Amino acid sequence: MWKRKAKVTDQTADGQGPAPEKKYKKKVGIKKKSKVPGVMITQYVEELPEGKSHPDFTRKPIALTIQEGKLAIFKAIVTGDPEPTVTWARNNGEVTDKEKYQSKFDPNSHEHTLEMPNVSSDQADTYKCYAKNEFGKAIVTVMLNVIEVGFKKKKAQQQVEPEVVSGMKPVLRKSKVKPKDQQERKDGELDPKFWEILLSADKKDYERICQEYGVTNFRWMLKKLNEMKKEREEEQAQFVKTIEHLKPIKVNASGCASFELEMELLEASSRIFIYKDGEMVPFSLEVEDEVKHELKQVGKKYTFTIRDLLPDDAGLYQMDVEGVTVFSTDFKIPSVDFFGQNTGGEKFDIEVSEDKLVHRLVVKDCMMVDKGIYAAVAGIKSCNAFLVVEADKDPALHGKKKTRKTTKAGGSGLDLEKIAKEQQEKLQKDRAERIEAVKAAKEATVADGSGSGSAAPEPKSDADSGSGSGGGGDLTKKAADDGAAGHSKTVKDGSAVGLGSESQLGAPAMGPSKTVKDGSAVGLGSESQLGAPAMGGKGDGSDADGAQLGSGTDGSGSQIKGTPSDEKVSLTQGLSDAYAIRGKPVEMALTLSSDKAEGTWYKDGEKLSSEAGKELKKDGAIHKLMIQSAKDDHSGQYAFETAGIKTEASLTVGDVPEFDPDDLHKFSKPVIVKVGQNGSFKMPFEPQENLEIKWFKDGVELNDGGGVKIQRELNHSRLLMKDCIRSDAGEIKIKLKNPFGEIEATSRLIVLDKPGPPEGPVEVVESTSTVIELQWKPPKDDGGSAVTNYIIERQQVGQPMWKKLGDVTADRLTFRDRNVIHGKNYIYRIYAENPEGIGEPLVTESTMAGTLVFPGPPCAPKVESAFKNCINLKWEPPLQDNGTQILGYQLEKRKKDTQQWIALNPVNEPIEGLKYAVKDVSEGSEYEFRVAAINVSGAGDPSPPSQVVAARNPKMRPQFHSPEDFMVIRAGNSLRIKMTYEAEPQPDITWLKDEEPISPWINILNVEGSSTLVIPSSQRSDSGIYTIIAKNSSGSANFDIEVRVTDEPKQPGPVALEQLVHGKVIITWEPSPDQEVDDRLHYMVAEHESNTRIWRTIADRLFCNTFTANVHSGREYHFRIYAKNDMGPSDPSNSPTWGVNSNKVAATTNAPVSVSLERPPSIMVPLKVHTPPKGYQCFMTCAVRGFPTPYVFWYLNDICINDNKNYYITNAHGICSMYILRVSATDGGVYKVVAINNFGTAECSTKVSVKD
Repeated sequence: MWKRKAKVTDQTADGQGPAPEKKYKKKVGIKKKSKVPGVMITQYVEELPEGKSHPDFTRKPIALTIQEGKLAIFKAIVTGDPEPTVTWARNNGEVTDKEKYQSKFDPNSHEHTLEMPNVSSDQADTYKCYAKNEFGKAIVTVMLNVIEVGFKKKKAQQQVEPEVVSGMKPVLRKSKVKPKDQQERKDGELDPKFWEILLSADKKDYERICQEYGVTNFRWMLKKLNEMKKEREEEQAQFVKTIEHLKPIKVNASGCASFELEMELLEASSRIFIYKDGEMVPFSLEVEDEVKHELKQVGKKYTFTIRDLLPDDAGLYQMDVEGVTVFSTDFKIPSVDFFGQNTGGEKFDIEVSEDKLVHRLVVKDCMMVDKGIYAAVAGIKSCNAFLVVEADKDPALHGKKKTRKTTKAGGSGLDLEKIAKEQQEKLQKDRAERIEAVKAAKEATVADGSGSGSAAPEPKSDADSGSGSGGGGDLTKKAADDGAAGHSKTVKDGSAVGLGSESQLGAPAMGPSKTVKDGSAVGLGSESQLGAPAMGGKGDGSDADGAQLGSGTDGSGSQIKGTPSDEKVSLTQGLSDAYAIRGKPVEMALTLSSDKAEGTWYKDGEKLSSEAGKELKKDGAIHKLMIQSAKDDHSGQYAFETAGIKTEASLTVGDVPEFDPDDLHKFSKPVIVKVGQNGSFKMPFEPQENLEIKWFKDGVELNDGGGVKIQRELNHSRLLMKDCIRSDAGEIKIKLKNPFGEIEATSRLIVLDKPGPPEGPVEVVESTSTVIELQWKPPKDDGGSAVTNYIIERQQVGQPMWKKLGDVTADRLTFRDRNVIHGKNYIYRIYAENPEGIGEPLVTESTMAGTLVFPGPPCAPKVESAFKNCINLKWEPPLQDNGTQILGYQLEKRKKDTQQWIALNPVNEPIEGLKYAVKDVSEGSEYEFRVAAINVSGAGDPSPPSQVVAARNPKMRPQFHSPEDFMVIRAGNSLRIKMTYEAEPQPDITWLKDEEPISPWINILNVEGSSTLVIPSSQRSDSGIYTIIAKNSSGSANFDIEVRVTDEPKQPGPVALEQLVHGKVIITWEPSPDQEVDDRLHYMVAEHESNTRIWRTIADRLFCNTFTANVHSGREYHFRIYAKNDMGPSDPSNSPTWGVNSNKVAATTNAPVSVSLERPPSIMVPLKVHTPPKGYQCFMTCAVRGFPTPYVFWYLNDICINDNKNYYITNAHGICSMYILRVSATDGGVYKVVAINNFGTAECSTKVSVKD
């Protein structure tokens, strides 16, 4: 799954990589993903330039476990543009010692190598390979494990200090399997191998393993096995996450033995060891032919392979991870089995030598039914030989009991055991020589440093010579050296012949044929070495007592042994096999060294003479056999003999392959398909022997594979081309060939597709203000069918839409566009169309209608205003537009005393108006500006330059931006008052609190354009009015900010309820302790009645300590009183329960009661002093009580303002409020509130000061 790229800084520590190279733009660290697992890539730039790339590994170094004193090599191949620099490092040490570490590069194979000759145990470490260029780096790590010479498992446990892995306890290998020389078991004790094999075996194999080790108590075995499995799993859990798919060791088709498993380690750096019978086995992690043991890892799959199998390779193999066994498997050399007619029963005996190198199959009382091929199979290899049984034609023994004799073929005076041991030693010696030769060649290649030297040739041995020995008398070294095939063996009735198999494990060999009389016993023997197959030769004679016979000729004219010769005549040129066409003449000839020698011709063993149609001719030393018209009966084996010389050759008569005329005519018709369809060709023919069938496309032979499938049958051949594309079209040819000649048939494959784009470039024939005429060429590829028409589309430059203009027939290759606008640029697309559809377009370059006409120059720009970061300009349009529309303007700037004009906008992005604010200026620098008008033709001549103007602010009296005049801060929090302003020059800033200088511990942060007052931990005493004063040479300005530092209020005191009037309850409470220190503190009353059962607010913003609530009889009431300020409400004070029978006044009385609620007005909460800044809002409140409800009047400087619309006045339940939306200078003065009813008057006043 793709992950979002994370940008981080480069985290490479000092010493972990090469010296940093130059940075490319802004250096970042973008983690990239490599296709090769385990490679970490860091990209230094956000976007790579075109054609450039960061380093990456196409081949990373592979972890290596090697024996001490060997040559350790790490190889890597890297890519990147520019070419990366490759360096090596190790975690615990340096690689600077040239004698121990040699870093090399092969320019031919592009391999970077780190070589460590005579590697030692102190070089075992984690190594890193760095590839770095200016765009990034790639890192990969690799482990090197070194095995000490003579290192045994027991020694490792006793002498090597246990390692502490990830903070765990030291872990030692707990396997009880010991080397063979240390195995000591008591009588009756099970071999520890039994339990190790069971722990890794499938359940279906338990019975076989128990039977092999003599265990009969299966219930006891299963119980103990489960206990051991539990212990083993606990040990494995320290290092292994999962392990599954365990496959025991077996011999595969390549002649190697291997076992495999899938395992996921908790730590990838955990070490893996392989043991054989308790002894550590060195192995390589790379595929190298000269290394016997290899451990290969692909993902989670581990495969251990043993090459060049020998009997010593048998044993118990175990894989350990950090000393914990994870897998055990027992490897046994497969036994030798014999296969033939029926090698079971008493008729056959198999004899095996003590060292198991010689195996014999004895066939008793050999009969005719026993003839055939016999094979000795060892593992996956085999050797075989023929047994030929002949009837005994001795008339003297007819009807009598035959004498039984026991004679073993291959045993005539030869010691098979001795020969087998010699071959075994020779094979091991040859293998050691080949390994040394490979190492010598590799060292020579490393020495000259070229990397292209050829390897030393491997020594030639009998095992590699390709010769093989047959049976019996061909086991001698002479026969093997001469490469002779086996000979026939003939024995009398009742003889017994033994077959001795001395081939190495898996060495196939084909022995000779054996010929014996009826009733004989025959044995077959084979001594072929590893990989040396041999097929028995063409022996002629037979020997009744097993002696070797003379051999015949080999077909090339070599002299037959035992043939007398009076003259020394040799064969200059012998006969060669010939093929003749039926009905045609044929000639066979040979040349002798003497023109006087005569000879005899034979056909299939019969002597030949000249006759009609056949002539024997001698021309000096050349002897010829000429046949005028070859026929089928002329086929056969021809021989010529003279003076002890014999040469043979065969003559075969046949016909040249032929096609049926109707089939040929049908095949010659072209096959037409569409793109994506399959093209099929079929050609029938007469069945023939030795017929070779080939298919060709445009003269190139086609092979089966990919999109081509070739089917060859006895009487026909078929060619199938799948998913055809245009490049598949061409001439298709089939060729039939036999020894007599060849014949061809051709067809054609036509693949239909859309046509290609028309041939360019497009020629502009005419371009005026009203018309553009184009001309093009037909497409190179018409898609297999004729083009029917062309389609033309047009796009105006700068617009996204394409417009179809029309189409023209295929015979017209021009088009006139009459709907153009003078000065506009156009792009055209031309498509070719055929019956298969519309092809890809040919796109033209931008073409203008008419000629270029540029506008005149505008007037010089004028400077409207200048600031340190912006200069505002304006200009007038040009006096002459030359009849074209002005699209906009291009503005340029130039610093004073320089000659370079810099464009502020490109031509294709014109300034549409006549004004522009130039922001790309440097404070204090002086500039000139000029402007040019732009039309469809481009930019015209520029205007004269403007006056020189400096980028600096004009002098300005300080002005504050959008200040807030009121702030509430929770006590203990930091107080920050930030004021922004504009002023030129920079003003002096002064802060005051309540018109006094601020305390020195208050922090003031002044930067250009702003000033910030900071109190880290505010207190209630920090409340007040803070004033900022900014003053410069142009004037001064000040601003007041009211700051209130407060905290959540404390809850009010006890609540009391009193009822004086039916239906009314007077609620009174003790004030909150914060009422004296917080003038903005007020109260809120909430009610809960038994009818609704919810809490609801019945009064808010009460500045007094009493409230009258309405109640109903028959209901129960609860009240809560909250104290509130700018920080929010306090915890509530709960009232007593007001219920049906508690503290209520009776609804009815026997005597009338007179209650008077009338009272004069009174001011509960007076007005407060306000000093709002000019332009800000102002809000004033007071609380009034009285009955009947008094009338409230507001006065400003003794003038009633109740009807003045500039003031918003409200009176809700005795809370009188006045709101001024925007304070002006006329709003300052004395404000007074007067409350009047029939019983009296109450008033309060305050003063409002308006600040500038």
